[in-house]
Amino acid sequence: MKIKKTKFKDLKIIKGKIFYDDRGFFKEIYQKKILKKHNPIFWCMSKSKKNVFRGLHLQKNKMQEKFVTVIKGKILDIVVDLRHNSKTFGKHFKIILSDKNAKSILIPAGFAHGFMGLEIENIILYSNNKYRSQKDEMGLLWSDKNLKINLPKKKLIISKKDKANMELAEFLKKLKK
Repeated sequence: MKIKKTKFKDLKIIKGKIFYDDRGFFKEIYQKKILKKHNPIFWCMSKSKKNVFRGLHLQKNKMQEKFVTVIKGKILDIVVDLRHNSKTFGKHFKIILSDKNAKSILIPAGFAHGFMGLEIENIILYSNNKYRSQKDEMGLLWSDKNLKINLPKKKLIISKKDKANMELAEFLKKLKK
């Protein structure tokens, strides 16, 4: 496994290994000795159709560090840095994660996270270093002009909850309360 740093402090891309043979493949996804600081305690999985957009999600008080990988399919994964003292505050990072490219992403606490399904069926596995807290859940609107996130020109499938996510300016006001 290899770790690639990004211009965002502590946001890392992990390149796993895939071993193919005539039976199929074996893929290494996660190694504690390489991701020493990530202590996953809560695992989740989601399944999304093509053009489903989920996000941009975060938790206000109990912010989670996440490790995200694709079991089946391909997604456009997007994170937004919302750490106040960060040089990249308010900036976003996008990456294609798929079962074929064996890339995963380690997202530090303080980032909003979302993704768009790019194949007919997309199965995503997450590990989190904290449990989900429903009362702390918040969402950032991906289409906020201030975030400058361009998605492929497709008819997106978005939940009512995610359509009601807030813009960055509103998010900043809520954090000050």
